[in-house]
Amino acid sequence: MKIAIAADHGAFELKESIKKHLEEKGIEYTDFGCCSKESVDYPRFAYRAAASVAKNECDFGIICCTTGLGVSMAANKVHGVRAAVCTNEMLAEMTRRHNNANVICMGQNVVTTELANKLVDIFLSTEFEGGRHQRRVDLLTDIENGIEI
Repeated sequence: MKIAIAADHGAFELKESIKKHLEEKGIEYTDFGCCSKESVDYPRFAYRAAASVAKNECDFGIICCTTGLGVSMAANKVHGVRAAVCTNEMLAEMTRRHNNANVICMGQNVVTTELANKLVDIFLSTEFEGGRHQRRVDLLTDIENGIEI
C-alpha cells in the first residue's frame, strides 16, 4: 500500500505526525508538501496528492489543512477522487465502507494528533462493501462525467 500525503501550512504539524505514524506501521508514502509552516495555497498541495491517487500512483490519500474543508473541496475537483472530511471514527469507517472514498481529509484545528492517527488506521483498514453501495458510487461517477442521473 502506498499513500499520498499533503497539507498546507495550517496542518503542517499534523501531516508530519501522520507521516511518523505511517512509518511506525511500515506504510509507504509520498509527501506532496508543504514543507514548512510558511503560508501556502492549499489547492496546489491537495491537487498533487489527489492526482497521484487518481492516476493510481498511490492507493489512498491523506490531505490536511486547518479544517479539512478546503483541501477536500480541492481534492474532489480531481476526476476519480472521492475525498471526505472525517472528524470521528464512524465517518472514517463509513466513508470507506459505503462511499469507497480514496482520500481522507482532516483539520489540524479539528482533530487531535491521536485521533487523526486512529482515523487514518480505520480509513486504511476498512474495505468497501460494494453491493448497493457500488450503484451509488457509480452514480457519483456519472455526475462527475456530466451524465444526468
